[in-house]
Amino acid sequence: MFSHVFIGISDFDRALAFYRPLMAALGLAERFCDPDRPWAGWQSSPGPRPLLLIGRPFNGQPHAPGNGQMVALLAASRQQVDEAHAVALAHGGRCEGPPGLRPHYHPHYYGAYFRDPDGNKLALACHSPP
Repeated sequence: MFSHVFIGISDFDRALAFYRPLMAALGLAERFCDPDRPWAGWQSSPGPRPLLLIGRPFNGQPHAPGNGQMVALLAASRQQVDEAHAVALAHGGRCEGPPGLRPHYHPHYYGAYFRDPDGNKLALACHSPP
């Protein structure tokens, strides 16, 4: 369904220090990093798409997170949700909802919510039973 998702950031080095360990905790490979542009991207497995990209807005205007926008990253297990959420918080993320079951979505939905250092809202979701 998706080719890629682009997340706007304001400070590339800070964002890279946040997203690199988060993507590693989810087992996602870095596909490229171009600090001169600046932008970076990770690909899903088996790849090559969809991609998750971070970078400064193309129009050169300051980044501003959107109200009601959220990117949900798929986790392979509930443990991976827990671990990736902890990594996000350890690297400057802000908790928006701790890991846990959200049965109002479906009986096996296990998720967590946080904001990156730029205020973008992200979620981690596992849809599998324990």
